Amino acid sequence: MSVTVPFVPSPVEVIRKAFEIAKLKPGELVLDPGCGDGRSLVIATKEFGARGVGIEIRKDLLETAMRNIIAAGVQDRVLLIHGSFYDVKFPQADVVFLYLLTSVNERLRPKLERELKPNTRIVSHDFEVTGWKPVESITVEEGGRTHKIYYYIVGESRR
Repeated sequence: MSVTVPFVPSPVEVIRKAFEIAKLKPGELVLDPGCGDGRSLVIATKEFGARGVGIEIRKDLLETAMRNIIAAGVQDRVLLIHGSFYDVKFPQADVVFLYLLTSVNERLRPKLERELKPNTRIVSHDFEVTGWKPVESITVEEGGRTHKIYYYIVGESRR
């Protein structure tokens, strides 16, 4: 059973705030399963000095992400993978950025627990990871709407 997540890009300010909450440092690896147009990876690499891996199932979005990453001049620090994040083995990321649905986060949770190292920081835009308790959650006002950022740490966020 595959759940399709509609492409709705996270506002730049929300992504920035999420990486600030996760205390993203230069040289760390960011994973974005369902990376869409790649904007989170551009921000992580350009503004925070991180490296990035994005996984995207839609070829059109992957091509857009590649164009955005090349335009930003960060292609040497970003790896894009065409495929389903359920099937691709996750790299040993330091920070994971999620903007998926609650139902998808819930289905993804066992894979996150299994494949990520303890203390991996996870930031989820608007949707909780069911079964985990956030270390912190904050509200960001952006574009006339309220966004929620949930911050989890693998191994510390189990209910």
